[in-house]
Amino acid sequence: MGYARKVGWVTAGLVIGAGACYCIYKLTRGRKQNKEKMADGGSGDVDDAGDCSGARYNDWSDDDDDSNESKSIVWYPPWARIGTEAGTRARARARARATRARRAVQKRASPNSDDTILSPQELQKVLCLVEMSEKPYILEAALIALGNNAAYAFNRDIIRDLGGLPIVAKILNTRDPIVKEKALIVLNNLSVNAENQRRLKVYMNQVCDDTITSRLNSSVQLAGLRLLTNMTVTNEYQHMLANSISDFFRLFSAGNEETKLQVLKLLLNLAENPAMTSELLRAQVPSSLGSLFNKKENKEVILKLLVIFENINDNFKWEENEPTQNQFGEGSLFFFLKEFQVCADKVLGIESHHDFLVKVKVGKFMAKLADHMFPKSQE
Repeated sequence: MGYARKVGWVTAGLVIGAGACYCIYKLTRGRKQNKEKMADGGSGDVDDAGDCSGARYNDWSDDDDDSNESKSIVWYPPWARIGTEAGTRARARARARATRARRAVQKRASPNSDDTILSPQELQKVLCLVEMSEKPYILEAALIALGNNAAYAFNRDIIRDLGGLPIVAKILNTRDPIVKEKALIVLNNLSVNAENQRRLKVYMNQVCDDTITSRLNSSVQLAGLRLLTNMTVTNEYQHMLANSISDFFRLFSAGNEETKLQVLKLLLNLAENPAMTSELLRAQVPSSLGSLFNKKENKEVILKLLVIFENINDNFKWEENEPTQNQFGEGSLFFFLKEFQVCADKVLGIESHHDFLVKVKVGKFMAKLADHMFPKSQE
């Protein structure tokens, strides 16, 4: 009886694995897709249905064509040995059969259909593979399949209903950075949905901690920042990041240009919410933040940072909150803004090498900041 049970479990595992591998095979055939992630825009609005349009994630290169079969999974017979004449012919025949089969499927498909979209049954098999497998290369391929399908609004609901959110979130505990990045990308695509966001909020603290402690400028860190940016498009869950704002400013100061821009997208979401203004002003900022205005920093970085400062300045009622200003400690963003005149003078100076647009923006912000902090009634 025990032997029969073991055989049954092994057979069930093989059936699920074979089905999931076929689903992944469908997705790994040559195709062209947009590689941009959903959160790269950083400020997409959620619509009435809880979804917003976004670019489709794809981990494959964009140079696929009919002659490039290296990205297709081709089965070679055992006698197709490399280095022999007979093996070379056998491998060529196998590639030709795979090409004919792929073209036949594409020909039968309607012009508006996409054979990379998996059915609910196929998605269930891929999720079973993610849940059962411990092999990094299998998990990576399965998560890429889920990430591609999660880029479609209707699939986000299906994956959630199949119990896919906790299955993918469990992969965040892995130590493999490649697998972890793919899991974050799947969750990022799934998070562009109001109901999915409600269920994913329980993982925000873990994602935030992992993002801050990850290797600086790594793919895992960027994927985590994109997910947090999507989760803060609305004001509902922004308060969960209040204690990490100082860490985000630290990442912004130490990171490369790509990390800086991604952190700015996240901070911009927070700065647009008046309820987060005090938390932003209370955050400790590195002393090197002011040096951004001393050198030839990327213009886009400086302009986005100025937009964040402007939003904070507009949302904070300086006169009304004057009695509470003692709550902001030394080294906080509040004190940085009070002393921003020093940075502004360096930018507006004749010796500065900054872009003219940056000078104009800094001058306008400085005028608004002085008007709010030192109103004419006090002169």
